[in-house]
Amino acid sequence: MIDKKLLDILACPACKADVRLEADKIVCTACGRRYPIRDGIPVMLIEEAEKPE
Repeated sequence: MIDKKLLDILACPACKADVRLEADKIVCTACGRRYPIRDGIPVMLIEEAEKPE
């Protein structure tokens, strides 16, 4: 799905914290925003993120 090396360099565009992979989303470890993955490509746009509950 998403390469481990890519995950290591990605950061949340909103708060600059590390991210992790959860199912089919990239999730920020600090603010909790959930970024979609479309066709194997992370969409790291703040407007596309789901805010935490």
